[in-house]
Amino acid sequence: TGPFSTCSALILYILPGSAQSCGRPPAAETRIVGGVDATAGKWPWQVDIQTSSSGHVCGGSIIAKDWVLSAAHCFPNPSDLGSFTIYVGRHKLNGLNYHESSHRVRQIVIADGYTEPHSGRDVALVQLSTPVTWSDYVHPVCLPASGTLFPSGMMCYVTGWGNIRNDVPLPGVGTLQEVKVPILSQSSCEEMYNLNPKEQIDILYNMICAGYQEGGKDSWRLWGPLMCQMVNGTWVQAGVVSFGLGCAYANQPGVYSRMTSFSSFIRSTVPEVQLYGRGNHIWGESTLVFLGCLTTLLTILYR
Repeated sequence: TGPFSTCSALILYILPGSAQSCGRPPAAETRIVGGVDATAGKWPWQVDIQTSSSGHVCGGSIIAKDWVLSAAHCFPNPSDLGSFTIYVGRHKLNGLNYHESSHRVRQIVIADGYTEPHSGRDVALVQLSTPVTWSDYVHPVCLPASGTLFPSGMMCYVTGWGNIRNDVPLPGVGTLQEVKVPILSQSSCEEMYNLNPKEQIDILYNMICAGYQEGGKDSWRLWGPLMCQMVNGTWVQAGVVSFGLGCAYANQPGVYSRMTSFSSFIRSTVPEVQLYGRGNHIWGESTLVFLGCLTTLLTILYR
């Protein structure tokens, strides 16, 4: 009774919630161009964005129970909500998915100042009309706080259902693909793109590049998340696929919207989002409550 029952209830409430802490795939085992099939549940935040007219158009990632992060260029008419369907828990684009659910869209919020991918700010937040149900196959990814670093050479992954080469879609059931790519410095990325005088591309501060100078592996038409595993094992989304020239060509790495540039925009739109490197507000508060209750219970039991 009293503090004992109250704290017990709080602990029982907090512990299940902490299982949904972002960036930790519960079921994960530890062909984009040059990619391989991903195992079911390895990337449980991956979503498939489809339209009634075109089918699969983009990928995205779950960041909260009713919010998905994607690219602004995926939504040329963000007021046309009825044409979009979001599939979560999907592993095969054209096959049977036992853990899948579909969701309509309530609203689409485009980052202020977006005009087209080469001008940056290619970020969209999509609110689902119904919340997802957390499971081993549906789980949020962490987003980085503004000060999180993704240094040049860091190996990260891109996932999605993109073409395996120019104008060649995924064959068969279209299993989710993953490809491992290194982060590139801003200067080396811009230098590569500017080797071709006909294609002068400015790599802006809100962009991040990943790929190989020699080509061969890329996120061509993948339009999905760029994710890096941090030192504690947590997966954090570093970028959203924005653009590239050609398909895994040399000196034309993938260019992504840099998530650290959009922390304020995302937090103001989705206050419950979990940011890695910020002292996560959800886990931090839960931990304080848990420790306070644990202290109370131990005091009662042993006094």
